[in-house]
Amino acid sequence: MKFDTKIAIAVREDLAVWQKLNMVAFLASGVATGRPGTIGEPYRDGSGRQYWSMFGQPVVVLTAADGAELKAAYERAWSRGLGLAVFTEQLFATGHDATNRAAVAAVPSPELDLAGFAVHGPRNDVDRALKGLGLHR
Repeated sequence: MKFDTKIAIAVREDLAVWQKLNMVAFLASGVATGRPGTIGEPYRDGSGRQYWSMFGQPVVVLTAADGAELKAAYERAWSRGLGLAVFTEQLFATGHDATNRAAVAAVPSPELDLAGFAVHGPRNDVDRALKGLGLHR
């Protein structure tokens, strides 16, 4: 099935695996709360047990070779008016939501030390914004 919109998460390639996995989880939660229409219906198994809803469409995870490539994609996404969630390098050292938000708030946009970001929007806009980033392997 082809969707009109796309959910993508872009991460820096040079990060440790645990950092990438942790960040992807946080960024996905940003899309889920920032774009409520992305969530599907609850799941139910054959025994009748119900499970939480998840995204109603696939999520692509991409990598940027370095911070400059990631920042360029972030700027393209921002300039297209796409919804974003950000994860900065400083968030790996914080311990909870309030300190996370304070760490991001302390830095002007052009100086954010991005580790990754999530984006949701029209498929063509997302594709253009993230052009050049590779699929995560």
